[in-house]
Amino acid sequence: MNKKVLTELQQQLLARQSELSQRIAEVTTNITQEHSADWSEQAQERQNDEVLEEIGNESRHELQQIHHAIERINNGTYMLCSECGADINPERLKAVPYTDLCIKCASAAD
Repeated sequence: MNKKVLTELQQQLLARQSELSQRIAEVTTNITQEHSADWSEQAQERQNDEVLEEIGNESRHELQQIHHAIERINNGTYMLCSECGADINPERLKAVPYTDLCIKCASAAD
């Protein structure tokens, strides 16, 4: 993979990292807001909190994957499968820039 494409992928990862950090902050703010005094409103708010909590969990998980991908770029192992050590296809990295598995190992994991 040429340096330009690698730089573009790193910038894409950093932009997504920023988006996710902002989303997590917004979710945290929304969940910690005080609930209504009305019982029926509270029930709806608690359901909303559960949805927001799941969005936050998914965002944190993706953020961890992005941090790991950036570390791999910095230490020169970004294009190598963490399972078998083979090269990860550049097209796969463009599609899923935080992946650390080649298509063969990713298919085996499913």
